[in-house]
Amino acid sequence: MQSARPILVRIVQDDVLKFKADVLVLKYAQSLYGADFAAYRHLTDSGFKVKLPREGDYAFLQTEGTLPATHLLFVGVAELHRLSYLGIRYFASQALAILAEEHPEAKHLAITLHGPGYGLDEQEAFESELAGLLESLSSNRYPPSLEKISIVERNATRAERLRNMLQVILPASEKGWRFLSPVKIPADAVLRTAGQLSADKQHVFVAMPFIEAMDDTFHYGIESAVRAAGMLCERADLSIFAGDIMDWVRERIETAELIIADLTTANPNVYLEVGYAWGRGIPTVLLSKDASDLKFDVRGQRCLIYKSIRQLEEVLTRELKALSKH
Repeated sequence: MQSARPILVRIVQDDVLKFKADVLVLKYAQSLYGADFAAYRHLTDSGFKVKLPREGDYAFLQTEGTLPATHLLFVGVAELHRLSYLGIRYFASQALAILAEEHPEAKHLAITLHGPGYGLDEQEAFESELAGLLESLSSNRYPPSLEKISIVERNATRAERLRNMLQVILPASEKGWRFLSPVKIPADAVLRTAGQLSADKQHVFVAMPFIEAMDDTFHYGIESAVRAAGMLCERADLSIFAGDIMDWVRERIETAELIIADLTTANPNVYLEVGYAWGRGIPTVLLSKDASDLKFDVRGQRCLIYKSIRQLEEVLTRELKALSKH
């Protein structure tokens, strides 16, 4: 058995289809999304026949020069609406265990982050994925030649947020790399439980348009206030799921500590989610940048009006503190 040793980890802002590594690891959530869809289409357009794996199985192949990564691993996971923080942890752990058998000579692994793209709490998903990698290192189920892991993120602002998280969780090495060690790390308690205890944590469901123009509002105005209050912060991108996802939305609303709804732009999906929360008796906090966006059925309700993201964070932080006392 190989002796446990630290592996270098970093966040890279890049397109995974242009990133050079020994292996590119992607999930297959029983339908194709994002990076896995792009990789699959690129391979099939190049003449490859790829049999996508069922949950619990995998597909491993050589790319034969069609991608900068010399090998590609698809790990079959649950459907997107069932892919939890624990599932993300298991996905990362299984990826290294599979490569220990299929490609023990691999030195550099590229992987993407899963969860935030369809609405899970970004920090919790990131910690869960790191925890899965650490779990495989701790149990010596990883390629013996492995030296480094690059977590590739195309979105520049998310990549920067992930770098900041990584700096807090893992000790520094050099040139942007951090040490992921199965022996001792400052935040080992965080990674020991990440994903495993996520279902027991209180969460807030955020109803708001899932559009790029409101990303900063979510991450820096809402998510930061929710995380500071000790809760997970989730929202649903209704456009990314295949089929009907309302069962997932209803479950996350029903189990939420409260709902935060940004009514800016008067998005009909947001009003639908607020109506369901009211029907289930879930506490709601309403927000808007412009009072004129409010429609007749919420005009009589208390709504926090904000003019800037900083102001939003401040007023929401105060509101959550006041609610916690009750």
